[in-house]
Amino acid sequence: MLILLPPSEGKTAAAAGEPFKLSELHFPELTAARQEVLAALAHVSSSPGALARLGVGASLAAEVQRNTRLHDEPSAPAHTVYSGVLYDALGYRNMTPAQQRKADDAVVVISALWGAIGFADRIPAYRLSMSAGLPETGKLSSYWKKHLPAALDAHADGHLLVDCRSSSYAAAWAPAPERTVVVNVFQERDGKRTVVSHFAKHTRGELARHLLTRRGKAPATPAALLKAAQEQWTAELMPGTARRPHALNIVLSG
Repeated sequence: MLILLPPSEGKTAAAAGEPFKLSELHFPELTAARQEVLAALAHVSSSPGALARLGVGASLAAEVQRNTRLHDEPSAPAHTVYSGVLYDALGYRNMTPAQQRKADDAVVVISALWGAIGFADRIPAYRLSMSAGLPETGKLSSYWKKHLPAALDAHADGHLLVDCRSSSYAAAWAPAPERTVVVNVFQERDGKRTVVSHFAKHTRGELARHLLTRRGKAPATPAALLKAAQEQWTAELMPGTARRPHALNIVLSG
């Protein structure tokens, strides 16, 4: 089983530590592409129109400025740098050492800056969204769509993929639909279902935690994933097609 996560928009910068090393990140096939995006991000972040280009407000100017010196910034494991609703619900810090090792092996974060990284890869805090476009790369979801298959298709082969990404990050790589399950979250009230956003992030984080901490074998099929989810939630599985992945629908009451 592999769990695909988006990064968090907000990130917790490391207080100390050595700078990241591209050679130590997972998926070395992406090294050249990462170098290109790093250089493009530094160039844009130092330009007068940086905030508008990156789609952020003035309150994030310091984070954008940090983009210009990422090679010198302290780094920390991705599971520490990424924060926010989903990652708080996943609760890596509160896992046992064995569960943390399982998370390090199973979680892949799809990133606008790195393409894809392992959960324990050391990175600095940065500010860049997959929906952004850089002059040298164009829209980043389209850029990474050209590079990620070579790195991730073989890595994913034989695994069930639990896809907890948001839509912009899902656009950067489409794994084989027959072994991929997209996680959707709905709220049901008075018999009517609505899509939720904030609770979707939280619930996806909780699902990831449940899959990484529950006893027994990790689910290897969509049906096994459904059974595992039903240990905690009302859930249903929508079968996929030759072109469309399966969908796990988690339904929250109220």
